[in-house]
Amino acid sequence: MLHDKRKDLHGERQTQLLQKLVSDMSHEDPNVYYMPTAGIAALLHETIKTGGRLSAEDRELLQRLTLRDIEVLLSLH
Repeated sequence: MLHDKRKDLHGERQTQLLQKLVSDMSHEDPNVYYMPTAGIAALLHETIKTGGRLSAEDRELLQRLTLRDIEVLLSLH
């Protein structure tokens, strides 16, 4: 039970971090708003891999996500 709650917290934190990254990217390039989810997910995946804009802790939390995971998390928001 505790493990499930911890997983839920990780999932919520991952979603929050992804949304913040998307928001930051949109401020830098307004065209991001018009990109398909798959394109945004690819940009996020690359950002996570390179570690840009992320603390070590946040990067560790997000680096387990696959491209498909990111797409799904973005589509649920």
